Amino acid sequence: MSIDLNSDVGESFGAFRLGADAEVMRSITSANVACGFHAGDPGVMRQTGRWAGEAGVAVGAHPGFPDLVGFGRRELRASAREVEDMVLYQIGALAAIAASEGVTLAHVKAHGALYNMAARDRELADAIARAVRAFDRSLVLFGLPGSELISAGTAAGLRVASEGFADRAYAPDGSLAPRTAPGSVIHDAEEVVRRSLRMVTAGQVTATDGATLTFPVDTLCVHGDTAGAAELTRLLRAGLEQRGVTVRAFRPQADRA
Repeated sequence: MSIDLNSDVGESFGAFRLGADAEVMRSITSANVACGFHAGDPGVMRQTGRWAGEAGVAVGAHPGFPDLVGFGRRELRASAREVEDMVLYQIGALAAIAASEGVTLAHVKAHGALYNMAARDRELADAIARAVRAFDRSLVLFGLPGSELISAGTAAGLRVASEGFADRAYAPDGSLAPRTAPGSVIHDAEEVVRRSLRMVTAGQVTATDGATLTFPVDTLCVHGDTAGAAELTRLLRAGLEQRGVTVRAFRPQADRA
C-alpha cells in the first residue's frame, strides 16, 4: 500500500513570508507550488523549485484566482474561458521557472476557491482540465474524490489523483468544511495521523455531522500554511510508515502496490 504526501508551498511573496517550506520538503513527496496569482512570486517560485529538486520531491503547479488580498480563498466570478487561460498561464510560468532549476512538472492542483468551485461546477472543472491537457497531457490532475474535477480530468484523458486532506474537516457532502467554521482546520497531530491512516487504509473519514464518508485517496495534503506544518508532516509520514504504508509520489493506478 502506498500514498503520496503533498503540501501547498511557495506561498510567500514580496516581503511576506509564509510557511516553512524548506523543512516541509523533508517529509513530503509532492509540492504544489503557488504560481503568483493567489500567492508566490518569481523568486519564491524559483527557490521553492530548487528546494523540491534537491529533496527529490515532485513539483506541481498550484494555480488560483488572481487574488493576493484574499489569498485565493474568495469565490470570484470568471468565465470558463478566463479560468482556462489563467490556469494555463500559471502552469506555463511555473514550468519555465522550474526548468531553470532542472525540474519538470508532474501535476496540477488548483488552489482554494478555484479548487472548491471546480469540485462542484463541471464547466469550470472542464476548463481546468483543458488547460492541463493543452500544456502537457502527461500531468496528473489532483481533485476531491468523486468531484467534477476528477470526472473532467478523466474525460479529458488525463491521469487523476483523488486527494484527501489530512488537516481539514469534511462537510457531510464530502466537500471541505468552510474555514470560517469552528474546527475546520485540524491542528492536533495525533488526530491528523489517526484520520489520515483511516483514509489511506480504509478509504473512510468522519464528517462534521458524525457520518462516515467513504472514498479512496491517492494523495494526502497537509497545508503548508498550517501552524507547525513541518512537524505535522514529519509526524504524519512517520505514522504512515510505521503502519507499513509506503510514502511516495503518485503513480498511475496500474503501477501502485
